[in-house]
Amino acid sequence: MKNPTADEAQAQLESHLLEIIQWHFSPETGSPFWLDWAKKAGWDPRAEIQSVADLKKFPHFQDEWLRDMQPEVWVPKAYNGRPFNIFETGGTTGMPKQRIGWEDYKTDYSEFSNKISDEHFPRNHFWLMMGPTGPRRLRLAIEHLANVRGSACYFIDLDPRWVKRLILNKQFDQAKAYMDHVVDQAATILKHRKVSGLFTTPKLLEALAERVDLWDSGIRGVFCGGTTMLPQYVRFIVEEILENRIGFYPTYGNTLMGLAASVPLTPEDQFSISYYAPQPRAILRVVDPNDTDRTVEYDTWGRVELTTLTKEFFMPRFLERDEALRRKPRGQYAWDGVAEVRPFGAMEKNIVEGVY
Repeated sequence: MKNPTADEAQAQLESHLLEIIQWHFSPETGSPFWLDWAKKAGWDPRAEIQSVADLKKFPHFQDEWLRDMQPEVWVPKAYNGRPFNIFETGGTTGMPKQRIGWEDYKTDYSEFSNKISDEHFPRNHFWLMMGPTGPRRLRLAIEHLANVRGSACYFIDLDPRWVKRLILNKQFDQAKAYMDHVVDQAATILKHRKVSGLFTTPKLLEALAERVDLWDSGIRGVFCGGTTMLPQYVRFIVEEILENRIGFYPTYGNTLMGLAASVPLTPEDQFSISYYAPQPRAILRVVDPNDTDRTVEYDTWGRVELTTLTKEFFMPRFLERDEALRRKPRGQYAWDGVAEVRPFGAMEKNIVEGVY
């Protein structure tokens, strides 16, 4: 299948945007939150939003809306009566953000299945997920991805909120003990069960590799999620931990966006990872933190802005707590990407990322 041109991708995005705006702001299908918001704002997005450029007419989406409001305000009227999943993100201190959903996570991860190699993730085999489960959509998403490929998945639970709290309280010995506890369980599974695919975070991958030989344990592909992976750390993972023979698939994803896949690394990348949003269901922009209407130049740092466009969830212009380099379109992705994602303000202050 040939890669889309920039014009084709833009046309698809514009068409999809109009459909989503109509859906969320129509009294027949829209959610209570957005119908009430439009009434209070005094304008009808169905008339005013005619292109992606018009999204700037929306203010930035506030994460407090996902913390303070009952989940049912986000249910599109067309979905009334359908029980929903409740997924959480954040929550190390205070109320977490909550997003409801039905099928979006399945769509995201089914599409991702087409981007991973059968050599690295053999079909009809077994996976191991060592990462956050509990109230996060990641657990269901990883299991769905394994199932789409005819596989089953083992799980090692992880509570990143607890790890962050331990680190914030300078209880480093307890944080290490908890991390050891998680790695011990994964090592036991690899010793006694056949596993070829692994999902985990960069720090847990490194800790596990200190305990077991990943290749000899049967691991052929690693699907790695987490924010900060600087080029020198990526090189360490690829060359030292995975020994240039285990497939490496870093992703940038979250509960609010879905899954931004990375392009395969080439020598020219010098281990700098670039990620591309799952357009048209989500748009990533890298904006000037002091003038968020302005997109920064290519290969320049800025704050990540996310717009999510699905029938289940509409979220315009959410300023992520991440910063990144803006990257040019590449390969199958005829739209901008983000690279070297790290916590916003990482160069100015210390950020606690825990096991990520």
